[in-house]
Amino acid sequence: MIEAVGLTKRYGAKTAVHNLTFQVRPGAVTGFLGPNGSGKSTTMRMILGLDRPTSGHVTIAGHPFHELPNAPRQVGALLDAKAVHGGRSARHHLLSLAQLAGIPARRVDEVLGVVGLQDVARKRSGGFSLGMGQRLGIAAALLGDPQVLLFDEPVNGLDPEGILWVRNLMKRLAAEGRTVFVSSHLMSEMALTADHLIVIGRGQLMADMSVKDFIAANSADFARVRTPDDDREARDRLKDALVAAGAQVLPEPDGALRVTGLPLPRVSDVAHGADVRLWELSPHQASLEEAYMRMTQGAVDYRSTADQRSGFQAPPAQPPSQPPAQRLHEGWAEQAYPVLPGERPNRYAAADAAPAPADPTKRDSEDAR
Repeated sequence: MIEAVGLTKRYGAKTAVHNLTFQVRPGAVTGFLGPNGSGKSTTMRMILGLDRPTSGHVTIAGHPFHELPNAPRQVGALLDAKAVHGGRSARHHLLSLAQLAGIPARRVDEVLGVVGLQDVARKRSGGFSLGMGQRLGIAAALLGDPQVLLFDEPVNGLDPEGILWVRNLMKRLAAEGRTVFVSSHLMSEMALTADHLIVIGRGQLMADMSVKDFIAANSADFARVRTPDDDREARDRLKDALVAAGAQVLPEPDGALRVTGLPLPRVSDVAHGADVRLWELSPHQASLEEAYMRMTQGAVDYRSTADQRSGFQAPPAQPPSQPPAQRLHEGWAEQAYPVLPGERPNRYAAADAAPAPADPTKRDSEDAR
């Protein structure tokens, strides 16, 4: 088990991680999520003893990493797939790691087979593609058959087959009772792979709960309702009737209505009572991506601005049947994901939230990713 207590890391005036306390338990895949610059990589480096905490502590199986006897046999990690000597072959790279940890050479051939690199084992790793480098990094993490595994963006550069393989590998490792801690920005993969989530923003803990509970706490299910595209009057009449019945209604860009606060049968009854014909009435369950975006939208440090050249381009013509874009996005202007009924209040969602002050004297390499 990995346990962090009051974990804090400062680089001069910049606080990369602030007072993090969490546990990563064995037998489950724990996803580690957060925007760029939130402190995920810094946290993983402190777990592995690569960075010293400013305050607090983190342990693995009850011991700091540097006190673990023969750590490579107990902890495996993939933080940077490019951390290899490009002139060495894949086999020689793993063999050197095995010799340092007292791991038998036969284990090298075993993990090369596990990650599917047995046919290129004697080729120089400097010529490997990004996906092959990821596989080699995963092989290095598995080399000591450890009980605790940390992976930072393990599917980066992999093709769909490789992503499926990594997903199944993580689940199998957790099913064997190991502790698996995975950082990723791919919400679709985390939804399919992780059992538990730890989410941080600007170095602070935002959530520590199961995937199911996280989605339920930070999003709301809704119904998609669509009227005939050419009948704007019926659409407005239905919207007014739904609001009068206690629903919250938001227009979507494609002309449909997003309805929360009423069950589907009640939405159908309201439409019937308003004499409105429906082309669509479908339930929509919130995704992990939607829940994550709602929670972290106020903790994002890097945001794009409007394209300064956009004014030189003629706006695209809209079909006559489509209402103006401004009307379609009504209710979405202030933030990309407005708060809906049933959601937990998010203290990070304030539009004027300011990022932590940065120290200009520090190099970019010290900035937490």
